[in-house]
Amino acid sequence: MPFLLFLIILLAIIIFIAIKSIKVVKQSEVYIIERLGKFHKIADAGLTIIIPFVDNVRSVVSLKEQTMDIPPQGVITEDNVTITIDTVVFYQITDPAKAVYEIQSLKRGIEYLAQTTIRDIVGKMNLDSTFSSRDLINNKLRMTLDEATDKWGCKVNRVEIKDIRPPEDIKDAMEKQMNAERNKRAAILQAEGEKQAAITIAEGEKEAAILQAEADKESRIRRASGEAEAIREVAKAKAKEIEMVYESIKKSNPDDKLVQLKSLEALEEVAKGDANKVFIPFEATGALASLGSIKEVMKDNKKKKE
Repeated sequence: MPFLLFLIILLAIIIFIAIKSIKVVKQSEVYIIERLGKFHKIADAGLTIIIPFVDNVRSVVSLKEQTMDIPPQGVITEDNVTITIDTVVFYQITDPAKAVYEIQSLKRGIEYLAQTTIRDIVGKMNLDSTFSSRDLINNKLRMTLDEATDKWGCKVNRVEIKDIRPPEDIKDAMEKQMNAERNKRAAILQAEGEKQAAITIAEGEKEAAILQAEADKESRIRRASGEAEAIREVAKAKAKEIEMVYESIKKSNPDDKLVQLKSLEALEEVAKGDANKVFIPFEATGALASLGSIKEVMKDNKKKKE
């Protein structure tokens, strides 16, 4: 019986020592191991054996990227306006030993450093710049925090300003200004639209007038061409008629007086046309006068015979 009790006690001690000696480190975590109160090693993910009562797990450090909300704080801008800024910091531990031994509290150190840096950066900017230069503020904050936390084994990956809240009276004034600016832009856009519409209408009317003028011009040209063609056709017909009369007289073998008389009648018919102009040489006027006298004598003879 005493022997059995001894075995049970021994087994319990062995199990206790095994529990104290065997440590399982999770993924993305490391253990800071101290031996007799002094830093001994960094245990990575997996199975780790330590010496009970000699080695001690000082801290469990996460290697994941972590976020930390910086409490909203009031900041005075260059133009003496107090605004409230809400910020979030994204950081990651790169050296677990430094993060544990170089600073008492890494999160508190990042928080205080972020607050003082925000006051310094925003204090050199006016109110409008703080709203329009968020990226600039974020980059300056990240660079300053990253440089300051490097000795703590920490890297600041990103800093984002979540919200900037001005005082209520400033907020109301800004909203009124924005509304006035919107109304101004709307009026400008409407005026530009009306101007463009007027220009388009004027250009359309101009194009229509040009096209109408060109159409009238083309119509007059074609009308004149038609009239000229008609005159040429009439002239050709008259010429053909004269030629036919001449051929008829020629075939009948007339005397000179009859030929001259018929020629005079043909000229008279040709001259009746509105578009026909007959130019008679001065030397022919005497012959034409004698032909007229002959024509009158022949008419008198004809009347006497009747």
